[in-house]
Amino acid sequence: MESTLIETPKQIAQKTVFGVLFAISIGHMLNDMIQSVITSAYPLLKQNYRLSFSQIGLITFTFQVTASLLQPFVGSFTDRKPRPYSLPVGMGITLAGLLMLSWAPGFTAILGAVALMGIGSSIFHPESSRLAHVAAGGQKGLAQSIFQLGGNSGSAIGPLLVALIVAPYGQHYIAWFAVVALLGIIVLSWVGRWYKAHLNSRAKNTVLKQTVQSGLSKTKIIFSLSVLMLLIFSKFFYLASMTNYFTFFLIGKFHVSIQQSQLFLFVFLASVAAGTLIGGFLGDRFGRKYVIWFSILGVAPFTLMLPYANLFWTIWLAVIIGVILSSAFSAIVVYAHELLPGKVGMVSGLFFGLAFGMGGLGSALLGRLADSTSIMYVFQVCSFLPLIGLLTGFLPNIEGKLKEV
Repeated sequence: MESTLIETPKQIAQKTVFGVLFAISIGHMLNDMIQSVITSAYPLLKQNYRLSFSQIGLITFTFQVTASLLQPFVGSFTDRKPRPYSLPVGMGITLAGLLMLSWAPGFTAILGAVALMGIGSSIFHPESSRLAHVAAGGQKGLAQSIFQLGGNSGSAIGPLLVALIVAPYGQHYIAWFAVVALLGIIVLSWVGRWYKAHLNSRAKNTVLKQTVQSGLSKTKIIFSLSVLMLLIFSKFFYLASMTNYFTFFLIGKFHVSIQQSQLFLFVFLASVAAGTLIGGFLGDRFGRKYVIWFSILGVAPFTLMLPYANLFWTIWLAVIIGVILSSAFSAIVVYAHELLPGKVGMVSGLFFGLAFGMGGLGSALLGRLADSTSIMYVFQVCSFLPLIGLLTGFLPNIEGKLKEV
C-alpha cells in the first residue's frame, strides 16, 4: 500500500495504474447504479403518482440539467485546484437525494430528490474522469473505457435490482440502495487518499511540467469540438429514447410485464457496458476517429429496423445497437482531451455534462412527443438520429500529433 502511495509523477506517467483505474471504475459503477434507479423506477412512479409522459420527461430533465450544467464548471475549477476528496462528497449528496426519492410525498419532492442526485453526479464525473486520465499511462482510451465500463455496468445492474427489490415491494425499498452509496463513499475515500499523495508527489517534482499542444489552430479546435458535440447529441438523444422509454415501448407493443421490461432494459444496458470497453481498446489500437465513424454511423441500419421488429428481434437489435453505439463515447472523450491537452477536467465536465444534458433534453422532448403521438412514433423518429454520424468525416486526424513545447 505504502509503495503505491509514494510513486512519483514520472513513474505514474510511464505506466497504467490498474488498481486505481479499477477502484474508480467500481466507484463509477456504484454511482451510476444509484442514478439508474430514477429511470428504472419510472413505471412505478408513473403508477403511484399518476404521472404523464411529460412529467416523466421533466423528472429526467431536472436530473440531467442539474448534472450537466455544473460539470464544466466543476471540471474547470478542479483543473486549477484539484480536490481529492470531492468524489466521496459527491456520493454523499447523491445518497441524500436517494433517500428523499424513496419517501417523496409528491411530484415536487421527486424533482427535488433527482436534483440532489444530479448535483452529486456533477461533482463526481469530471474529477473521476480526470483521475482515470492521470492513472492511464499510455493507454488513454483503455483507461476511459475501464472508467466508463463501471458506469455502464452500474446503469445495467440498477434496473435489474429495481426489478428484483423495488418493483415487487414498493417505492420505499429504493432506500436499500443507501448501502450501495455508503460502499461508494468508502471506495472513493481510498481513491481520494491515492490522488492526494499523487498531487503531493507531483508538487515536489518538475519533470512533467511541460505544455502540450495539439498542433491545430484555434478555429480548427473549436470546429472539431462542435462536431464532437453534435455527435454526442446524436448518441445521447437516441440513448434517451432507449433508457427512458424502452420499457414503455415493450409494454405497449408486446404487453410484457413491468418486471420483464426491466429485465430487457438490463440486457440493453449490459450491451452498452460491453461496447464501451470494446470501443476504448479499438480506439487505442486503430485510431479514435475510425471508432467514432463505426459507432455513430454504423448503428443506423439497426436503429432503423428496431421499431418494426417482433419481440425476439427487438431484443437482439437492442443488444447490437447497445454494443455499437456505446463504443464511441470513450473515443470521443479522449479525442477531445487531445484537442485541448492540459484541460482534462474542463473537457471531461463539458462532455459528460453535454451527455447528461442531451439525455435530459431528449427525455423531456420525447416525453412530450409521446404524449401527443405515441411511443411507437418516438422510436420511428429517433431511428434516424445516427445518420448525424456522417459529420465525423470533418474531424481532423490528430492521432500521435500531440507536441510538447
